[in-house]
Amino acid sequence: MTVKALALAALVALCAPAALAQTIPAQKVDEALRAKLPEEIRKAGKMTAVNNGSFPPYEIVTGTELTGATKDMSEAIGQLLGITIEHATVAGLPALLSGVNSGRYQFAMGPVGDYPDRQKANDFVDWAREYVVFAVEKGNPKKIASLETTCGTKVSVMAGGSAEKVIKEFSGKCSGLGKEPVEVQSYTDQPASILAVRSKRADAFFSSQAPLTYFVQQANGQLELTGVGLSNGFNDIYQGAVTAKGSPLAGVLKDAFDVLIANGTYAAVMKKWGLGNNMVKKAGLNQGQ
Repeated sequence: MTVKALALAALVALCAPAALAQTIPAQKVDEALRAKLPEEIRKAGKMTAVNNGSFPPYEIVTGTELTGATKDMSEAIGQLLGITIEHATVAGLPALLSGVNSGRYQFAMGPVGDYPDRQKANDFVDWAREYVVFAVEKGNPKKIASLETTCGTKVSVMAGGSAEKVIKEFSGKCSGLGKEPVEVQSYTDQPASILAVRSKRADAFFSSQAPLTYFVQQANGQLELTGVGLSNGFNDIYQGAVTAKGSPLAGVLKDAFDVLIANGTYAAVMKKWGLGNNMVKKAGLNQGQ
């Protein structure tokens, strides 16, 4: 294993929480909901959800094992539908989306950012709200306070993500402001992106607030958040499960989430993983703007 791989493995291990005591209620099969599943899925008794690596505290991938809020939510939905939901990992968001679109995987539980350009090829079942902020070295030596203060700095992002698009677009405006552009460093996953900051190769990691809060909590005082409470180039952000465009599975998943919201399981999962501020009152379809 390479030094980089060892470092990433150590970081993922660091971010995996100790066993959490809260028990998530078991679900009874909802026969009406199960009947809405595509026939091939009912016959197989299973389907595969794809992820693109660790996205704590939603998805924490250690080797081939997945934990986190997404895993708990998947198990509850699988119980409702009377099937097993298996998980597969690919390298990066583009590979995730193409894998869903090609039919190699039935869906991605995510949550993945729901944006109009992505809705052209996929449907999104929104089950979380999010905000985009920065994780920086403790003390914030580069004084990054918002998107507008990133000119001339080095910022890591996840390749293919919405944050990458936003900061690259802003970087193009820096010269007009008489400043140096942003050096955007694109990585395939969250651990590699945050490791760039911890190793001082990047000045900040620009990403979703929920996972960044988690990474900062696990960093033993070495990191802090900045840019909190600002739009940072984004409108209201919804995140959700991803299906192929027009797939009947989107409606099934939306109904399943609404059942879990109504019976309290959704809130139990979200609060277990410190995601109480990211909860929605009901699931939605393609709400991204």
